[in-house]
Amino acid sequence: MILLRKQFRSKKRQKKRVWLKFLVLFILFFFLYQWILGLFLNIQLANSNEEFIMALLKDSNHHLLYEKSNHNIANQFFKLLSNINIKKPVSILETVFGYEMKDENIIPVVQDPGLQDNDEYLEDPTVYIKDPNPTVVEDPIVYIYNTHQLEGYNNTNFEEYNITPNVLMASYLLKEKLNKAGIPTIVETSNISDFLTLNNWDYSQSYQASKFFITDTLNQYPNLKLLIDLHRDAIPKQASTTTIDGKNYAKILFVVGMEHENAETNLALANLLNNKIKEKYPTLSRGVMTKQGKGVNGIYNQNLSPNSVLIECGGNENSIDEVMNTIEVLSIIIKEYLG
Repeated sequence: MILLRKQFRSKKRQKKRVWLKFLVLFILFFFLYQWILGLFLNIQLANSNEEFIMALLKDSNHHLLYEKSNHNIANQFFKLLSNINIKKPVSILETVFGYEMKDENIIPVVQDPGLQDNDEYLEDPTVYIKDPNPTVVEDPIVYIYNTHQLEGYNNTNFEEYNITPNVLMASYLLKEKLNKAGIPTIVETSNISDFLTLNNWDYSQSYQASKFFITDTLNQYPNLKLLIDLHRDAIPKQASTTTIDGKNYAKILFVVGMEHENAETNLALANLLNNKIKEKYPTLSRGVMTKQGKGVNGIYNQNLSPNSVLIECGGNENSIDEVMNTIEVLSIIIKEYLG
């Protein structure tokens, strides 16, 4: 009888120990869960209001180079998992050990400034965006390109012109005006989006992509006197539009990166063009914006030439009519500048 009681007590103690272990494990898991949840809830998109605004505008304003850095251990872990493709076992080696499987079908990043080897792989965007006047220019002095070729304008009335309302089309229109004014001008037609895809780059590396085309063009045409990177901004219609003599225009903004050796020369060029515009059309220009510091590009490939200028022509809500009116003014100002 006594032996049975001892066995019963022993079993009872064992049950208590099991429950105690379970309780301890539960408490540990609970605190671990709260800690991980706290990490996720306290992840900051930005460390300041300025960085937060930059993050919001990242997809629609090319000035901003903001990309969130994930230093959180949990984020790094999920990033690691996301790079592993269960259908491609070698991706485990590539992700964990840094092993790189070479695929003969993948075109490598072009290191040489010359792009002739890659030209055959790049689909000409003019397949979709037709140049209204595709003329051949032998010795150009103006080179127009669009780091963001597909930045679009308001498309409500584009059908009557049978053109695509975006910055590449605006470049074609400016080229036509300048050529008619006796200023030999060319437009970059290589597809930058395709180039990004071929090199497995994302949209934030667009300036890195356009750099190759600019360098190649400078090698082909060393006598270029003006390089224009034409963009459009992403601001409300009232901020991107002005009315002069009853006609609506898309406003202009000059952007100068200040973190390179040509900064002061490029700034002087932007100020000169801006002043010429303000003399004749006081409300057309939004001025000259200098960019440097954390969260911005600061270069915009303007280090490649002291004759570089980045121009914002209107915003996403401007019509192609308003853009064309501004292009007319730009062609006049450029002609005056080049003499």
